[in-house]
Amino acid sequence: QVQLVESGGGVAQAGGSRRLSCAVSGRTFSTLVVAWFRQATGKEREFVAAISRSGSSTAYEDSVKGRFSIARNNARNTVSLQMNSLQPEDTAVYYCAADVASASYSTSRYEHNYAYWGQGTQVTVSS
Repeated sequence: QVQLVESGGGVAQAGGSRRLSCAVSGRTFSTLVVAWFRQATGKEREFVAAISRSGSSTAYEDSVKGRFSIARNNARNTVSLQMNSLQPEDTAVYYCAADVASASYSTSRYEHNYAYWGQGTQVTVSS
């Protein structure tokens, strides 16, 4: 089974930055699509960003475009989410997810496409 371990959560001030990391093991990393989702209290879980197996394709939810950046290092089996210009609305539990890409997609914003999930890490943004 694929195992994902997240790190980097914590508290930030509005306008600040934070970097999350997802370490992946249990399967050849380069075969996996990796994504970040988040869930705020009282809200549904939503897509944040995804990256293809090679890293050549990325996708972002509209509200984070230009502020968040997803990247992968296939040599280190890690995926990062660099979060800049943080706002209180970004406060949520952030989840790393992964799965083998199907013939239908190289990145996906849909939860059902991801079989493997991390435990979640809390990001709190205060003003």
